[in-house]
Amino acid sequence: MPSRTVVVASEVGLHARPAATFTRAAAASGIPVRLQVAGGEPVDAASMLAVMTLGVGHGQEVVLSAEGERSEEVLDSLAALLGKP
Repeated sequence: MPSRTVVVASEVGLHARPAATFTRAAAASGIPVRLQVAGGEPVDAASMLAVMTLGVGHGQEVVLSAEGERSEEVLDSLAALLGKP
């Protein structure tokens, strides 16, 4: 399964507006995308509640993974949306 490691650039991390923007993009991709913090279980990246529950802060490293057609393209797009590769 392809993955990308990203450092979250948003000053507020994945809270409220940045999380909403990210989850909408993940849902619009049309393929299953997962988000994971170090040492944690992966969650559905299209779920606002699941993403907010992770409590991802500014500068924190996360791992995105996806399965399906166009997964590499989708991961590149979502990684760019989150921050610094």
